[in-house]
Amino acid sequence: MRHLYKPTWRVILAILPLFLSRFYVQSQTLAPLTVEKIMRDPKWIGVAPSSPYWSEDGTKVYFSWNPDNATSDSLYVYDLATKQTRKVTPTERLALPGRSGDYNKARTQKLFEKNGDLYWMELKSGQTRRLTNTVEVESNVKFSGDESRAIFKRGLNLFSLHLITSELVQLTNFVAGSKKPEATPSEQEKWLKNDQLAMFEILKERADKKKEGDKIAKSNQPKRPKEISTNDANIDNVMLSPQGDFVIYRAVKAVGNAKNTIVPNYVTESGFTEDIPARTKVGAALMNAQLFVYDIQKDTVREASVKDLAGITDKPDYVKDYKADTSKKATARKVQFTSIQWSENGKYAVVIVRAQDNKDRWIALLDPTTVKLKVLDRLRDEAWVGGPGSYWLDWLDEETIIFHSEATGYSHLYTINVRTGERKALTSGKFEVQQAELSKDKKTIYFTSNEVHPGEQHFYKMAATGGDRIRLTTMVGANDAALSPDESKLLIRYSSATKPWELYLQDNQPNATAQAFTSSLSSEFKSYAWREPQIVKVKAADGAEIYARLYVPKKKNGAAVVFVHGAGYLQNAHKWWSQYFREYMFHNLLADQGYTVLDMDYRASAGYGRDWRTGIYRFMGGKDLDDNVDGAKYLVEKHGINPKRIGIYGGSYGGFITLMALFTKPGVFAAGAALRPVTDWAAYNHGYTSNILNEPQTDSLAYRRSSPIYHAAGLRDHLLICHGMVDVNVHIQDSYRLVQRLIELKKENWEMASYPMEDHGFVEATSWMDEYKRILKLFKEKLNAK
Repeated sequence: MRHLYKPTWRVILAILPLFLSRFYVQSQTLAPLTVEKIMRDPKWIGVAPSSPYWSEDGTKVYFSWNPDNATSDSLYVYDLATKQTRKVTPTERLALPGRSGDYNKARTQKLFEKNGDLYWMELKSGQTRRLTNTVEVESNVKFSGDESRAIFKRGLNLFSLHLITSELVQLTNFVAGSKKPEATPSEQEKWLKNDQLAMFEILKERADKKKEGDKIAKSNQPKRPKEISTNDANIDNVMLSPQGDFVIYRAVKAVGNAKNTIVPNYVTESGFTEDIPARTKVGAALMNAQLFVYDIQKDTVREASVKDLAGITDKPDYVKDYKADTSKKATARKVQFTSIQWSENGKYAVVIVRAQDNKDRWIALLDPTTVKLKVLDRLRDEAWVGGPGSYWLDWLDEETIIFHSEATGYSHLYTINVRTGERKALTSGKFEVQQAELSKDKKTIYFTSNEVHPGEQHFYKMAATGGDRIRLTTMVGANDAALSPDESKLLIRYSSATKPWELYLQDNQPNATAQAFTSSLSSEFKSYAWREPQIVKVKAADGAEIYARLYVPKKKNGAAVVFVHGAGYLQNAHKWWSQYFREYMFHNLLADQGYTVLDMDYRASAGYGRDWRTGIYRFMGGKDLDDNVDGAKYLVEKHGINPKRIGIYGGSYGGFITLMALFTKPGVFAAGAALRPVTDWAAYNHGYTSNILNEPQTDSLAYRRSSPIYHAAGLRDHLLICHGMVDVNVHIQDSYRLVQRLIELKKENWEMASYPMEDHGFVEATSWMDEYKRILKLFKEKLNAK
């Protein structure tokens, strides 16, 4: 009989730590990379902190975090004095003031909204007083000009609440619906009435008594605001002047019956196919926007007219490509009104007016007494007006505004004196000012720019009058900074190319050291030596320099992959943590297997100024595709890649470029994976597409040359299409229409994978795994890589 060894519990306990430690080390080692590993729920990486903000007294920092890999993030607090971080209790969280709100001029008091009610707070003591407790939601609370009242919106209307006496006054009386015109009596009816009153004395006496009674009753009524019908429009941007004499508001109304799309949902709890209401398509009728001024003293409402805006009737240049209808009289273009702001003394109001075709942006002075608009600055762009900060402006003093403009080709800061019209450039150069804010005393401008390098973002300060720019941050990557309440410190959300976002604190001084107070990465993520992609410049055929990320393997297999980022106007060849973090990890996997990977900031990418941004105007799949083709040439010429072994892939706009590459540049890429791709721009949304291609009914040439479905006959190489079936952004109808086209063209070198429960951005790890296994398989098989 064989002897069986039975270890004692003492022996088991002795060897258990050794076994567990060995298991722990193995489980925490990521290499070798696999699709299953990198496409898991991203919490395996470690959850980066998000939404950080200062406490009102500047002694603490609050932020969302999940260091324990719980189901969801929780609110944490870091105490600057103790340097301790802890989770905020539910009781503490309920007591916290709302993050947004309005401060008095001395910044000793704050008004804020929380859970639909209004509160007043004394900042030094932290004392908080509840102002309202209602079923209706109160919002948009601000101090009145004399700081004695809280001005807020409830329902459709604007109200005033005295902070001492609690007197509540309704300032506007918007009535929903369409106002019916009063019936006008006919001449016959007027004659009969006058004849009756002249004939019957009693009728005349009773009519006179009624008039007198109505007059007395009216005189005894307290003064109420004028009833203003909304005329079925949406009323917003309701703003009381600091002196309390005028209300500016915007009315936005639907025009016509624009047809909405529907996305069918097949896998549902009910077991039935359910329709998801979705957006309209480009070219549908837009909203009609109007700007009004309500004069409280005169109890009158008047509309601001756009007829005085310079160039309001100008037609875009592209109409030259079509036979013009000379019989049509030039009409004013429809506009949108944004960024309405009163000066502190209430003497002036400014507004940004944008043409709905987005080829003009005016900054205008609004005179509330005459309701006239006076142009302070006009920016015309035959492509489209855009760039960082294009919707932002602020008051620098009581008659000077500060704003962004791409007038020189890059987004920079300018000031205009609204009284004299004097205009001054505060910054200049071949870089972008991407965000800006004023110090509390409005003597200093703080801003983020990419002046050091297009792939870096740093925080600066500068005198409000312009002059030397003082760089405050030094860490290479992206520095998203927020000033402390006393403006002595910076709260920085920072990331590098190989590490996700963490939180840092730094003194508000140049060359000060930033100290991290969060550490979120898992041991497993840190166990792998993630590559820091090289930032290279690729020479385009037209002489332009394209910034790109390059991943070079230790041992090349002769094949390469070009990744095309999505969104079009987005930057990815930078030195901070990519929002395409899954793709970043996938590129490391590809490099481990010998592939060279190139990720380009092709034409229309963000971060490089106006000309780069608009380089695709009227031809998507033109210069942007040429840049990626030039990238393939670069890989062949500079890195020894076999020209017949290059693949391409990307999602959304990247999927679109992949299709255009395979359809219009056959032979350049041996295989491509188009993920959630746009196949016909006439099926996409208005806000994005109309800027670049105008409207399909007015510029059909642009849509024909830019939409892959019209070029599908050119497919020679291997194509994989992947698309979520409940994608409410780029509808799967796009891919299905292309599939039908490929079938009718008798193409056989393609396949499609549909994901029944995924939207535009996939959520489920299994979907990500399936998609990227297919992409990897495509490249291994079609690029002849082992």
